[in-house]
Amino acid sequence: MIDSALAVRSEETLQEERLIQLVLDGVSSPHSRRAYRTGLIHFFQWVKSHQTRPEFSKALVQEYKSYLQEQKLSAATINLRLSTLKKLAAEMSDNGQLAGDVAQGISRAKGVKQAGERSGNWLVSQQANELLRAPDPDTLRGLRDRAILAVLLSCGLRRAELLRLRTEHLVQREGRWVFVDLVGKGNRTRTITVPANVKVAIDRWTSAAGVTIGALFRPINKGDVVSGTEIKDEKVIWNIVDRYARLTGLGPLAPHDLRRTCAKLCRKGGGNVEQIKFLLGHSSIQTTERYLGSTLDYQNAVNDGMGLEVE
Repeated sequence: MIDSALAVRSEETLQEERLIQLVLDGVSSPHSRRAYRTGLIHFFQWVKSHQTRPEFSKALVQEYKSYLQEQKLSAATINLRLSTLKKLAAEMSDNGQLAGDVAQGISRAKGVKQAGERSGNWLVSQQANELLRAPDPDTLRGLRDRAILAVLLSCGLRRAELLRLRTEHLVQREGRWVFVDLVGKGNRTRTITVPANVKVAIDRWTSAAGVTIGALFRPINKGDVVSGTEIKDEKVIWNIVDRYARLTGLGPLAPHDLRRTCAKLCRKGGGNVEQIKFLLGHSSIQTTERYLGSTLDYQNAVNDGMGLEVE
């Protein structure tokens, strides 16, 4: 009897893993893969809490949504969990494991509306410079970390994009340095301009580390020596940002906050929104505008140039 129950649970676990893999096979981003896996594991655990095993349907997804709301999760988290289930339904349907009308019904399940608009976290120019000065330039680790922070702040890269940088990406185009043909989110390819002072920071690091080919940024051990040919874990970049943010009293701070800072400072410096969109690799200008938010420009107030003659 016990062996029979164990066999049933084992088969359920294998089936869940097969469904998870079905979803992950259609996703390339490491971040999205982690989020989908976590979401599916949570959903399967919730399903097991039912006395009977309910059918995968729109009604079940809506019941799960209500459960998530009862847990006081944020609208963003709930919507991410629901998008995971919609992805699962689509993949199951495409592979003949779920009826098409059932999958379409699940795809129409409504998410949770988010009140207002999150502005996120970002740095002003003075804070960004404090962060850049935090690494010790007399150590190899400090030179690497300063170059990493400079690239994140000035080029607006995502963590995964930063780790994909290779020496051959850094070339000259029309008399200036750029990261050429960098593949980002959604497999979109773009070329990114590199400010001159950022190129200097990169050169100081690569010269000291002897990096001439391959991955631009390398792991460093406790002895302050390069200890590998590439950084494989995105958490390393997270830890670098967090460490120096806390040292300078700016923390907590995440790598994506530096990407948002890049957008904000580019715009404040007079940058065109469309050009900022190209820099960040956004698929739409609306996404870029959400990054920028709406702030009042005190130095160049819109109502200063109205031409009114008030005595």
